[in-house]
Amino acid sequence: MHNFKELKVWQKAVDFAVEIYAVTKVFPSEEKFGLVSQMRRAGVSIPSNTEGCGKTSTKQFSQSLEVSLGESFELETQLIIAHRTGLITAKRVKELEENLSELQRMINGLKASLAPLT
Repeated sequence: MHNFKELKVWQKAVDFAVEIYAVTKVFPSEEKFGLVSQMRRAGVSIPSNTEGCGKTSTKQFSQSLEVSLGESFELETQLIIAHRTGLITAKRVKELEENLSELQRMINGLKASLAPLT
């Protein structure tokens, strides 16, 4: 398969992970091992699993994309919790959710393009 760095979905996922780091940087220190850790791990996991095009089979790549998608839904939940606990404004959550939704559509599209190959 091709170089994962050329995949637009991987590029967008890396950008989103960096954005999550920036957002959580201002969270209170008592959240360091709570939401900060959870959100950052989920954020990093999304591009880490979309780079799976180096896997030996299309089925393995598809499974990696499924993990990536699952992490994106976890992150979506964590954003909602962060907002409801007053850590992120409604406006910022809306922006992040829009970016995350686009990323989820891209992952689903890539996964669908693999379906005939599995």
